[in-house]
Amino acid sequence: MSRHVAIITDSTAYLPQETMERHGITAVPLTVVLGDQALEEGTEISTRSLAQALQKRRSVTTSRPSPQVFAETYRKVAQSGATDIVSLHLSAELSGTYDAAVVAAREAPVPVRVVDTGMVAMALGFCALAAAEVAETGGTVDEAVTAAEKRASGISAYFYVDTLEYLRRGGRIGAAEALLGSALAVKPLLQLEGGRIEPLEKVRTASKGIARLEELVVDRAGSAPVDIAVHHLAAPDRASALAERLRARVPGLGELHVSEVGAVIGAHTGPGLLAAVVSTR
Repeated sequence: MSRHVAIITDSTAYLPQETMERHGITAVPLTVVLGDQALEEGTEISTRSLAQALQKRRSVTTSRPSPQVFAETYRKVAQSGATDIVSLHLSAELSGTYDAAVVAAREAPVPVRVVDTGMVAMALGFCALAAAEVAETGGTVDEAVTAAEKRASGISAYFYVDTLEYLRRGGRIGAAEALLGSALAVKPLLQLEGGRIEPLEKVRTASKGIARLEELVVDRAGSAPVDIAVHHLAAPDRASALAERLRARVPGLGELHVSEVGAVIGAHTGPGLLAAVVSTR
């Protein structure tokens, strides 16, 4: 019997549903807790509802999937014919999702390789796609994991946020705490570094922040073949405009994805987020 390697990720990869279906990728949902309601990302809470809740300063927190949810997912995937599973997840520095997957993998009916990609959003999505492309051509678990890790090594992610307040509330800014206080009055640029969201630069206005974000992406891409993802939260016009400028300025651009982040990442960045992920092909 031929081996079939299944690829699993989590909802923070923000891969389009049609892309997941085309490549056979399964996403395990994280949870957003809105007041006293626990809602699954992607199915039970919209980004519009999240943005409205944040703007009204309602209590919003997030939580990882339970090991039981992972165990059920692994069981279903095995029943569908998978003989091995590669489970790729957002940075363990940002969430306990990886740890929950590791616990569930111990009792899974087929071997499961759990990988902490150190990524989030389409930085994670690009890793899952790389692994899925290998699996589709009959590659082994080791080959799929290597492809994901190689893709991760060539990814940079930059974030513009209107305020650090939401990251501060969620305890997700690490060294960016040094920018708090008076820095809350400026427009921060951050980057994904070592699996954490870290401060990069600070500017005085939104327009300067977005212009600097664009320059960072163009400089990082250079003339190499790259794929780019532009994310936003409640800022579709900003995202579309940035994507069009990047399309004109990045000579090696392959795929260009534009999407709104889901509720889990949105809860920690707040409305106005504009982010760009650059992935070397």
